[in-house]
Order: sequence, then structure tokens, then C-alpha cells
Amino acid sequence: MPSLMDSAQFVELLEKKFREVSENVYNDLPSERQNFYRMIDSDSAWEEFFGVGGYPDISEFNGKLSYLGVSPGYQTKIEPKEYAQGIAFERKLIDDKKYAVMEDRVGMLTGAAQRTQEKLAVRPFAYAFSNAFDFMSSEENLSLCNDSHTTKAGTSTTYGFDNKGTSALSKTSLAAAWLAMRQFRDDISERIAMSDGYTLIVPDTLGDQADEIVGTKASLDTSDGNINPQYRRYGVKRYLRLDDYDSNNWFLVNNDLMKKMLIWIDRIKPETKTTVDFQTYVLQVAIYFRCAYGFLDWRWIYGNLVS
Repeated sequence: MPSLMDSAQFVELLEKKFREVSENVYNDLPSERQNFYRMIDSDSAWEEFFGVGGYPDISEFNGKLSYLGVSPGYQTKIEPKEYAQGIAFERKLIDDKKYAVMEDRVGMLTGAAQRTQEKLAVRPFAYAFSNAFDFMSSEENLSLCNDSHTTKAGTSTTYGFDNKGTSALSKTSLAAAWLAMRQFRDDISERIAMSDGYTLIVPDTLGDQADEIVGTKASLDTSDGNINPQYRRYGVKRYLRLDDYDSNNWFLVNNDLMKKMLIWIDRIKPETKTTVDFQTYVLQVAIYFRCAYGFLDWRWIYGNLVS
């Protein structure tokens, strides 16, 4: 049986010679999923989402009605995947160990499952510039942050369809991202209203710089008392797991649209089971869950891929 935890592997635990034996002395990074995602429980093998486009302007009446056409939007399919793992303990090790370790076996696996899901949850940002999706298929088939988004309506996409930049974080590039989001357009290339709640999402490496840009009331460049237009315009979120991928990329999100368009699906929340093998008396503990994430639209985010 692979990865069996037995007395030979942990012989130090079988005699009382240590003053202390510690276990899990470090905490995992905090959970962030609730801060970013609209959380959905699902009872289906996959979930599909579809949108209907907007209505064009009303034309002048010339004695006879003309009729508006509405274009379909893009279809998105999100399909959860299975995750499972087990741990196994020799009966003799459990009976003979002299220290209070390896006792919360369900908790060990539950913590590992939580960490696994948090590592998945950061990936829409970490891979925002790639269309190699983990769980979803998108009819548009473009990366979340892209400078050439499309529409089925056949209207111009020259303006308002670009949510990707390449600028390092600064007060100027942040203002440019904010202005670009305020000029996003819908599927028929009409301006859309953006609510006032924005969050600047940065790796921990950029956290101090982000706090300075947003938290300094006076101008960052002069000492003449001019105001800083960025002051308290945005919240700042240090997404610690972003540093594991890149320490330069950063994102501006509209809070309301993000919580609507960024989806986390719990098909099966983590389930644990414990059993003892009849033949070997090996104690087996296992965990299983199914989950997925995806996005329904891109207009909630502006990302900068910084070289």
C-alpha cells in the first residue's frame, strides 16, 4: 500500500524521549474565495451560461414601424472536476505512538482540501492573459484580459473592448486603467454604467506601492498641496498567492460586476470518510470534492501584464 504511515517510518514517536513533538505549527494563507467569487452550489455535471444582447437605439418614426434585432451573447460552460486523496496509518503506529500527533486526521485532509481550492481560486488572475482554461469553455475563446474582445452584433469594437495593458503599477497607469474601465462598451458597442466600487488587486510585492498611491491625499509628485485624484478611489487587496506566479502584474476590478461575473461552483463540497481495512487493520481516511471556477464576461476587470 503506497504512502503508508507506519512504525518504521515514525520510530521516534514510539518512545518517550522528546520534550515536545509538534505538528502543523504553521497556518495556511487565509481564504480569499468569498472576497472575489459569486459562490454557487450545483447539482449538475456542468453548468452553462448564456447572455442576450442589448437593444439598439430607437430610430425616427417615418409612418411605419421598423423592428429592432437583438444579437445573442456568448455561451460559457463550466464543468467541475473531481479531487480526492487519502492517508493510511498502520494500526501499530496508532496504538504505540507516545505523542498527541496525527490524531486530527480528518482535519489534516480538510485543511489540505481548503488549500487546494484556494490555489485554484487565484488562477483566474494568475492566468488572466491565457485562454488555456482549467474548467470552462468559452464561445468567445479569448483570455479574460485581452486587447481584442469581440461581439456577435457586428458593431465596432475599436473602442471599449480592451481590458489588457502592459504598464507597471503607478498613479498614471492606475488612472488609465480606471478610465478604460469607465469606457467599456456592451455587446452592441454602447457605453455601460460602472458602479463606483473598485479594488486594486496586487501581489504582496506591490502592496506598499498600491497603499501609497491610494492612501496619499496630497499629490505624489509635488509639494504644492495639490490633491491626489487617486486618494481613496479604490480599495487595495493584497492577494498573497499572486506572488507565487508573478510579482509585477496587477489588476483593477469593479466590485459589483466581479461578484456577478466571476463564478465558483461547489458541485460536491469536501466529504471525508474513515474506514479500517479488514485484512490489514490499516486505518484509512479519505476526502473527496468537486469544484470549478469560471467567468461569464470580461467587463469587470482590467489587467496589466508587466514584463
